[in-house]
Amino acid sequence: MMPIPALTGLDLLGTAIVLVDQDKNVHYLNPSAENLFEASSKSFVGHNISEIFQDEVLDAAIDYAGANHSSYTENDLRIGAFGRPKLLLTCTANPVELDGWVDGWRGLLLEFRHIEQQMKIAREERLLDQSQANRELIRNLAHEIKNPLGGIRGAAQLLEHELDRPHLHEYTQVIMKEADRLQLLMDRLLTPHRLPQPAPLNIHEVLERVRSVILAEYPQGITVVRDYDTSLPQLTGDREQLIQAVLNIVRNASQAMQGKGCITLRTRIARQATLARRRYKQAIQVQISDNGPGIPEEIREKVFYPLVSGREGGSGLGLTLVQNFVTQHNGTVTFDTQPGGTTFTLLLPIQQTTTH
Repeated sequence: MMPIPALTGLDLLGTAIVLVDQDKNVHYLNPSAENLFEASSKSFVGHNISEIFQDEVLDAAIDYAGANHSSYTENDLRIGAFGRPKLLLTCTANPVELDGWVDGWRGLLLEFRHIEQQMKIAREERLLDQSQANRELIRNLAHEIKNPLGGIRGAAQLLEHELDRPHLHEYTQVIMKEADRLQLLMDRLLTPHRLPQPAPLNIHEVLERVRSVILAEYPQGITVVRDYDTSLPQLTGDREQLIQAVLNIVRNASQAMQGKGCITLRTRIARQATLARRRYKQAIQVQISDNGPGIPEEIREKVFYPLVSGREGGSGLGLTLVQNFVTQHNGTVTFDTQPGGTTFTLLLPIQQTTTH
């Protein structure tokens, strides 16, 4: 295969460029494409694009652009070169003619963009907006309920003193106990609105506290495995809030496994993390994994919503509080679940930056 003329500037582009002829044979790819597809230029050049990716949607997009002599973009492509793990990409095919040969050279310039990172950022921003909206809704709702709730309990107390027959006190006791239970629920709903009290802390001290609590609650059935990166630096945060956040996740896992199973606490460093719309050089990654049944599919999209629970009798506030506490630390919380295990991942920035 004859080489194409020099392509000035394409080597410097940040997006992945692949140049194919009219038969879809590859003649060139730039360094960004080599990085994206984890392959050398030599392994691509001379091969047909259909052979490399084996994707009918991509083939159809290239054929359409070539047949109509017009630019065409295909979104949400999931492709991998030579059987490698698939990437989520968008591809724009542009017809090109290059001077330098007798009759010129005709083909297609394929520009690939990695969109998984953009989707991840957009998803985190939606979660952030949702968390803020949830906090306002919960706060307003809790305040509206607390006032009449106190009146109901007070009226029940007065009624109890006026009743002559002792056996009727059972009913007023039910009213007061239920009022107290709801009062406790309202207090829990309002707890996230306490401002964090930041101080330097070691994330492993937080995890060890949670580990000791869970082992005390489930001394026989739960095993907690520690996989710590002990070289992690300290972070600035509210110790009690972070303990509560991790404890809620671990407790949920223990209850989902009915008190019998294995939970792994893992810490790592994450570099160049975008959290709460800000870029941090370093963040601490905390992963909490279990070998339980997984989160039911019907609630996976709304597990962080208040009052949503996959367990009968659950309040549905545990993960809402987790999200609120982590968000107040400029962090993010995500999860990956399937039958046989769930992993929650917390990312907490090490340096709290400010923007003006």
